[in-house]
Amino acid sequence: MYELEEKGYLYFLIAIPVLAMLFLYVQYWKRKKQREFGDLDLLKKLSPEKSIFKPVLKLIVFLLALTCLIIGLVNPKMGTKIETVKREGIDIVFAIDVSKSMLAEDVAPSRLEKSKQLVSQIINNLGSDRIGIVAYSGSAFPVLPITTDYSVAKMFLQSMNPGMISSQGTSIDQAINLATTFIDKKDKTNKLLIIISDGEDHSESSLNAAEEAKKLGLKIITIGVGSEKGGPIPLKRNGVVETFQRDQNDEVVITKRNPDVLKEIAKATGGGYVDGNSTKTVLDYVKNALDNIQRTEFESTQMADFKSQFQWFLGFGFFLLFLDIFLLEKKTKWVEKMNLFNEKE
Repeated sequence: MYELEEKGYLYFLIAIPVLAMLFLYVQYWKRKKQREFGDLDLLKKLSPEKSIFKPVLKLIVFLLALTCLIIGLVNPKMGTKIETVKREGIDIVFAIDVSKSMLAEDVAPSRLEKSKQLVSQIINNLGSDRIGIVAYSGSAFPVLPITTDYSVAKMFLQSMNPGMISSQGTSIDQAINLATTFIDKKDKTNKLLIIISDGEDHSESSLNAAEEAKKLGLKIITIGVGSEKGGPIPLKRNGVVETFQRDQNDEVVITKRNPDVLKEIAKATGGGYVDGNSTKTVLDYVKNALDNIQRTEFESTQMADFKSQFQWFLGFGFFLLFLDIFLLEKKTKWVEKMNLFNEKE
């Protein structure tokens, strides 16, 4: 196995055939001019020690040296070292409310965008924990299974919106039930579910779902976003507010944060509730909670550690350049005696 660290330098290899063609052209041009101004046989007699082969040899050595230097800049790496990597952490599932009420802008820029920011900041502060993401409104949808790839998690996180789930409403029990499916009962790793919502739960079985989750060893932390004063739900087109969500009586719907529901769900599993309007408060609370959860080894893999090999190519390249200095265009005496290249008449 191998990999090339700086592949961009490979473009310099184009210079190798260009220099070879330029050398051939120069040789052709010199020979042509020699025919125009003199006799070739006479020129050979005037410079008997000049070798025909040596200039070609010098070019080959120089091009090999240049090739080695370019490959050295590319820094080829080879997998020669195998080491065991062990990770310790917990499994964290984020359940994010994507119902239409999360579009309210009583928290800037909106409840949903604030939720994404909170999750992203929490992920930034994680170490080797595994994470998963669930989206929910009237039903729940698995966005990302348990993984350690935080960059992919953030990519999926940013794509979340109310349109990804057709059934509207807010059923936190659906999110809890789906989060429990992320749990491997044979895996002894500690589990944590972080629910981010405005607390407008339209179901009646959230507490029952939380109690069942506790039996599986799932602890729940709830984060409430939005203001208790509330705000309307804007309906936008191309980023511009056209109107606001209205009820059956054509009255503008005012959605409010309901922290009581979120507090009861968290309390049922021995977790806690935190106000999500303050990012610092959330990060401090989650960090403290994670510090109090025992981390267990959940993964043991073998990885190939690629070792840099650039030094060999650079060393050989400089050696060839050094050798090229001492390659003269005069004939070598012992080679001349052997007449390998038919340079004698």
